[in-house]
Amino acid sequence: MAYRYWCGECGFKTPWLGESQGEQRQMDHYAKRHPGIPPGGLVETGRKGMDGGCGCVQAVGVLILLLLIAAACRR
Repeated sequence: MAYRYWCGECGFKTPWLGESQGEQRQMDHYAKRHPGIPPGGLVETGRKGMDGGCGCVQAVGVLILLLLIAAACRR
């Protein structure tokens, strides 16, 4: 699972990271940009992997497979 942390004070958001990495980046942001304010905001969770996922590659692969099956059935 991947997490993206949003700042509650400004438009800052972390990239998709592991939970502890995202939390640390948010705390670093608050210490640098909003000193004295406890970290807040939203946490977004996603099923995609931390490497960005490959949903489009899988969809294209399935489409090509279906086209090959359809072409084989026409013969």
